[in-house]
Amino acid sequence: MTGTGMTVTQLRVPEKTNEITCFAALLDPYDLQGVTVTGDALHTRHDHARFLVEAKRAHYAFTVKRNQKNLYERLRTLPWQEATAKFYDRTTGHGRRETRVVQALTVTDLGVDFPYAAQVARVVRHRTDTKTGKQSRETVYVITDLTSRQASPERIATILRAHWVIENRLHFVRDTAFPEDASKIRTGHGPENMTNTRSYPNAHTQLDSLGDRRPPAPTRPHHTNAAPPSANRRGLMNEVDGTCVAKDRSPRN
Repeated sequence: MTGTGMTVTQLRVPEKTNEITCFAALLDPYDLQGVTVTGDALHTRHDHARFLVEAKRAHYAFTVKRNQKNLYERLRTLPWQEATAKFYDRTTGHGRRETRVVQALTVTDLGVDFPYAAQVARVVRHRTDTKTGKQSRETVYVITDLTSRQASPERIATILRAHWVIENRLHFVRDTAFPEDASKIRTGHGPENMTNTRSYPNAHTQLDSLGDRRPPAPTRPHHTNAAPPSANRRGLMNEVDGTCVAKDRSPRN
């Protein structure tokens, strides 16, 4: 998806498989040199990291959840009390106030077994529901090949926010304006055709909002942000223009 909310390309996930098998096929046609590719825990895999760094000369920033039990536990038990690189961020919106604290550690000699890993980050989110006053706390870990010089905690926070553009500008619109999850179209090319149909008015609206600031048509992939399954929650994967995001639809936990 571009920064203006337009879907660039998509790939249908074959039956009896998942997004993992489509990761390389989706990104392979694009020149990703120097691009940071983000991904949810489903894509936090050794082969995906090697593909990005070795084959595409790109960078990665992957979320680590409990599905990677050993890696998650290793990151959880790192000496975070020694982390001096920190970033604080406060936002209000979507019915909540949120404070985020991002800490980063260089993983040299810390025993983190992941290809090309240079840094890990711990993101602690404190949320308060503005209506009920209910408070919650969430801790998320991120692993990346970006060094501390390439990505400060503030930069990592920016990358993580960009990762959710696909959710806010695409899936939320499709799920609410076009009840995509309720669609019964699941055979042949129907899912792809309907996904294209749903994407068009969203992209057109985004272009209209730009007015005279519309960007010129790119002559090559622009790379700013990419992403996940779209039809019926799991059916398709979308490539985003910019920071590429290969993103699953698993819950944020």
